[in-house]
Amino acid sequence: MVQIRLPIAVLSTVLMLGGCSFSTDALWPSLSGDAPSSAAPTVASASTVVPIKPSSGEASGQPLVNPGTGQAPPRLGSTNFQVEPPRAGQSTGTFVGNKVAQLRDDLTRLQASINKENADLQAVRQQTIANAQGYHSQVAGIRSRLQLGTTPGNPQLVSAWNQSQIELEKINTDIGRMNALSNRVAADAAMSSYLLEATRAAFGLSGAIDEDHRQLEVLEDDVNRTVVLIDRLLTELSDDIRRQSNYVSTERNDLNTLALAIKNGEFFGPSLASTAYTHANSRPTVGGISRPSARSDSRRPLVVIRFDRPDVNYQQALYTAVNRALQRQPDASFDLVSVSTLSGGTAQSSLNANSARRNAQSVLRALVDMGLPPSRVSLSATTVASGGNEVRLYIR
Repeated sequence: MVQIRLPIAVLSTVLMLGGCSFSTDALWPSLSGDAPSSAAPTVASASTVVPIKPSSGEASGQPLVNPGTGQAPPRLGSTNFQVEPPRAGQSTGTFVGNKVAQLRDDLTRLQASINKENADLQAVRQQTIANAQGYHSQVAGIRSRLQLGTTPGNPQLVSAWNQSQIELEKINTDIGRMNALSNRVAADAAMSSYLLEATRAAFGLSGAIDEDHRQLEVLEDDVNRTVVLIDRLLTELSDDIRRQSNYVSTERNDLNTLALAIKNGEFFGPSLASTAYTHANSRPTVGGISRPSARSDSRRPLVVIRFDRPDVNYQQALYTAVNRALQRQPDASFDLVSVSTLSGGTAQSSLNANSARRNAQSVLRALVDMGLPPSRVSLSATTVASGGNEVRLYIR
């Protein structure tokens, strides 16, 4: 009997692809019961093994994130900055020769400092990768539970959320270490510029022999290489700091949205601030000018929330509507209007107005928790002759 052996990764992929269908316009994932395709892979013999090479992310050791569990952390630089020690030279006994030896010693000390900073950089990068993996492991677990469904305010998810915040703060601490390292590298950059100028100035000193000038030329080349290496180190470190800082800021917004999802026991999605930012940066341009989004003059409300019973569960529908609006119009602002009824006399009308305003403020807090900046929402109130209290959200 012939045994068919497939790697677990290939078998899992075949099983997953057989039972899923995708639609770009669907709000929820479509789960079909169709049979898997008959065009299944075949294996010629028992000795056949399908090789699967590691992805570029796996090979680099960078954190990997499942596409539905949030944004992947930014890729850190991977350069290992190794300096070439200065080339040795014979003492000539002249004043200029002694100056050359002194400058060479200064370069050696500078390069020792660079080696130390490079070692610190590689260590902080590895620590950042480990912390990012720990953070995304926690967040992925929370999102998976929410997607499957769970109880509102599940204490296990609250505990996992607290741990996620701790892990994210570890990444923020790593950014602080990178900033301190950047300051040290900047000091070395100033020292390297001084050495280069001092080496060039030594050519104008009197009392030199030909060997002194030959050694000065060699030293100038060595200093130049060090200057270039420090410049590359400082640039790559600055890029790492910028990308990681933006990443932590975005993840903090997503954690706030995730906290609201845990409170309600249902998964919303990424922060609305992230949605608006992403789509604003991806809009098509014509001649270098952003194509303006079409604005509607209609006052048809985007969302109407009727508070006709206690504990109205509106958050998921509100998030979906606002998220779609921001995808169509990334720079959209919103008018949040509390609507109260005049029926029931003056005293009852006043009570209705107060209740409607409290409901509108509750909806505003929910939008802020979802990541929508408060500056993009205006709050107002109005009355109607009859009906019930409600809150309406309009695109401005």
